[in-house]
Amino acid sequence: MSDLAHIESDEHHTTVDVEQLVTMMVDGQLFGIPILKVQDIVEPQQITPVPLAPSAIAGVLNLRGRIVTVIDLRECLGAEPIERERMMSVTVEHKGDLYTLLVDSIGDVRSLPRKSFDKPPNTLASRMRRLCAGIFRLENDLLAVLDVDRILGEETIESTPKRRPRAKPPKEGAENGAEVIALPKPGNDD
Repeated sequence: MSDLAHIESDEHHTTVDVEQLVTMMVDGQLFGIPILKVQDIVEPQQITPVPLAPSAIAGVLNLRGRIVTVIDLRECLGAEPIERERMMSVTVEHKGDLYTLLVDSIGDVRSLPRKSFDKPPNTLASRMRRLCAGIFRLENDLLAVLDVDRILGEETIESTPKRRPRAKPPKEGAENGAEVIALPKPGNDD
């Protein structure tokens, strides 16, 4: 019986010392989010823009009956935009609400030893360093672990420029945006 207890504690000890991360790419950089924070991975579909919102907020979408705010990680990181049709999304829960993070592509789940986790180095770009909890140095790459609380923090979202409202096309027959109304011709009483 003591052997069984000993084996169980070894298994628990092993899983505690390993961090499981869902990996993704954004602007050529490998990122990870702890698997326990990830709710869903989907292709973003029908994102409704939110006028005058910070550009980090790509819009909202309906995910199985819930309205979810969509955050563009490229905007948060200051990267050039790409076509949204090519992007993937990772849904996370934060303070009881769901948020979808737009990323360039989804990787795999990696199990990495926690002893290899390190604070973000000063050589990382400042925006990336602010959004990361730390890094794992892999054989040929650097995996930056995203801090969901920092990404969804007001300071991060508000630091991106405001989205401009889309101009509505003028109504047919309108000139310079003014509506043209046809009036009856004077002296025509018929």
